[in-house]
Amino acid sequence: MPDNRDPMTARTPGLIIGVVDDDPSILRSLEWLLESADYSVRAFAAGADLLESGCLTEIACLISDIDMAGMDGFELLRLVHDARPDLPTILVTGYPETLKRLSLQGRSVSRVFTKPFDGQELLTAVRDTLRRSDHAET
Repeated sequence: MPDNRDPMTARTPGLIIGVVDDDPSILRSLEWLLESADYSVRAFAAGADLLESGCLTEIACLISDIDMAGMDGFELLRLVHDARPDLPTILVTGYPETLKRLSLQGRSVSRVFTKPFDGQELLTAVRDTLRRSDHAET
């Protein structure tokens, strides 16, 4: 299979990153950041919106806030991993104390970021996560 990755950036163009955050400004910022790095983005204001969208199968990596009204990021993570156990997932939170609950969830995540976080560090984490997943060969 040909290697379609851009040798200058080590990114595969066109991969879709799903983003879930109930803060519209953060959701928009993440969308712009990821698009600036040539990723396609599916942005959702709630976990239920992602699950109902039907696009879970096309997402190469999921970035989700933990602390959301209604379905929180931990519940979303459980439901997503029930459907796609190997989907690389990055969690973000504005409340570091909630990370203690992550170890109780028994689910693995690729990386966790505390808001505010460095955008370039997030892009590096996405790239590294995709490189370790099946999408490195796309």
